[in-house]
Parts: sequence; C-alpha cells; structure tokens
Amino acid sequence: MTDIRTRWHATTSRVGHAFDTMPRSARITGLLAFVAFLYVLPNKWFYEYLNIPGVWIPLYTTSNDMAAVLFYCAWIVLLSLGLNVVVGYAGLLDLGFFGFFAVGAYTVALLTSPESKLITEYNWLESPWPWLVTVPIAVALALLSGVLLGAPTLRLRGDYLAIVTLGFAEMIRIVAKNQDWILNGDRGIPSVAHPPGKWSDGTPIFGIAFKPYYWLLLTVIIIAVFLIRNLSRSRVGRAWVAIREDEDAAELMGVPTFRFKLWAFAIGAAVGGLSGSLWAGQATFVNSSTFSLENSILVLAAVLLGGAGSIPGAILGGFLVIYVPEWLRSVGDVFGLPESVTVAGRAYDVSPTSLRYFIFGVLLIVVMVFRPQGLWPNRRRAAELKDRQKEVAVVE
Repeated sequence: MTDIRTRWHATTSRVGHAFDTMPRSARITGLLAFVAFLYVLPNKWFYEYLNIPGVWIPLYTTSNDMAAVLFYCAWIVLLSLGLNVVVGYAGLLDLGFFGFFAVGAYTVALLTSPESKLITEYNWLESPWPWLVTVPIAVALALLSGVLLGAPTLRLRGDYLAIVTLGFAEMIRIVAKNQDWILNGDRGIPSVAHPPGKWSDGTPIFGIAFKPYYWLLLTVIIIAVFLIRNLSRSRVGRAWVAIREDEDAAELMGVPTFRFKLWAFAIGAAVGGLSGSLWAGQATFVNSSTFSLENSILVLAAVLLGGAGSIPGAILGGFLVIYVPEWLRSVGDVFGLPESVTVAGRAYDVSPTSLRYFIFGVLLIVVMVFRPQGLWPNRRRAAELKDRQKEVAVVE
C-alpha cells in the first residue's frame, strides 16, 4: 500500500510541476479552452461523442439528462466554493452550511411567488417582486445570518463550533417544516419566479430546461472563483491561513482572529445564500425537504475530497460527488451487468444503479486513504499534512 501511495504522489507531483512550468500564455489559453468546453458540454451533439479512447465507455450520463446532472454539479460546486472559504481557508468546521442556502432560497420564494402568504394573506406585498431584485436581498440576508450566528459562537473551536452550526441548520429545517405562519410548512411555496430574459422568438430563456440554468450557474461560478482567488491572496487570505495553522500564534502576532473568522463566515454564508436563490429559481418550489443534514455533509465531503483550501479542489470535489453516482447509473447497461442475482431461491438487487452510493462511498474511502490532502490540494495545505505525518512517524 505504501508503494502505491508513493507512486501516486510522485505522478501527481510531476503533473503539477509540468503545469506550473508551462508559459503563462499557454496556461491562459488552456484555461480559456477548458471554460469553452464547459459551456459547450451540455449540448447533446457534443457530449454524445465523449468516451474513453479505444473502447466505447461513455463518459456522459446515459440514464439521466446530461444538462440536469451538470446543473446539479454546478449547484454543489458553488456551495463547495463558499464552504471552502470557511473550512479550507479559515479552518472552521461548519456542519450547517445548508442553513444559509435555505435562507437564500426561502427569501426568493417569499418575495417572488404569487402564492406567498406575504401577498395572499397578510398583504405585506402588493405583488410578486422580480427575481433579479430579490437575489441581492437573499444574499444580504444570508450574509447577515452568518454574522448573527458567528458573532456569539466563533470563539468556540473544533467540535463545539461544529455542533453549533449543525444546530443552526437543523433549526432552520425544523422551523421551515413545522411553521405554517409564513413558510407554509411541508406544503412549501410554489410558483417561484424564474430569472429574466427571452430568446429572439420571445420565449423565456429560463423555463423548465436545465441548460440555461447551468450556463447561468457556470458564469456565477467563474465570477466567484475570480473574487475568492483574489481575496485569498490578499491580507485577509493570509490572515485566514495564519488562523488555520495556529490561531493562538496568529493572535499573539497581532492578527484580529475573531474579526477575520467572522469575515470568512459571512462570505461563505453569502455564497450559500446566492446558491439557494439560483436553485429556487430553477426548482420553482421550496420546502424543507431539501435542507437536510445529508446535503450539508455532502458539500463538506466535496471540499475534503477535492482538497480543503484549494479552489480547483473544491470545484473538482463538488463535480465528482454528484457526477460519479449519476454516471454509475449507466455502468450496468454499458457492461451488460446483471440487475439481480438469485441466492438460495431469493433474488438480490445488485444493479449499479442501486449500489451506486455504496460504490461511490468505497471510492471515497480509498481516495481519503491514499490521498488524505485531497485530489487537488492546496500546496500549503498539503505541506501541513505532510509535516504532521512526519511528526506522527517520529512519535511512533
């Protein structure tokens, strides 16, 4: 196992070094080509030709709409970028990130739906607001909720902070499920407005099709990556790294740790609220069933799988946690695997569709064993883990 791990590390290091030594113009050209590839990817005439060279194993999802899968991947990627600020940069364990997502989604639903009780029962609003107007409000409320949650709790660390954030997300979910006064309980809020825009023939751009929403999310992700990348390289980003590595030492050196942790929490919450507002526009229906603990854990798994503190890692992890299980749906058809087996006269379902989360879980465990720093780690973060492994080896 040690030999395999060493070879894997050597291979990935060579690939990373080869990319870093490329001319700047070549890297920019490659990046622009990759972005163009992502915009073209949901078109059926394009992705149907994606397969592993030499053998016909499709790399696209054959059992589910490719554009829909890419939309859900982009949605989780945006959430991963927000959580990466909190967990990856500042080192704060947040298990309730979906609570901020819920704040953004419910804000857009309450303000844009004609069936919102703010309009139908309480007459607080005369008519639904445009979707585009409500998005900044949703982001601002999510950011405010992050500040209100973080102000009294960010002096906690580790497991204690994780429990508090978990309680926040569960509180949002339970209140949304049981409260009928405004949020309408489990019946939810239907008829949420779509983003604006029309094609040349007058039909709406954003309707039931997933492709326009994927393009919108992809554009938002590119903007978010640009802003977060610049922020991580600023004085604020350096303060986050210092806090993550050793909060006590950072505070002794004069870093206002509480303020910078609160900034990380607020920025992550704002990105979570933005993702919720975009999702609500596509779903057109919001209730409490989406805001479960499993989804918060899924986003955290995406950040750790890709590499905490790494923007490319957060993107890769968010893509894989959605795409791999969906791609596994089609594996049985491609390889002609049986749907069930009979043992002692009893049939057992062994189709990849049914076992896809088990298979993905095993793959996730294997990656974490051989690559604990993530598939695409931040260099500083990878060095930290390597130093800790040496310390453990010396102690043993």
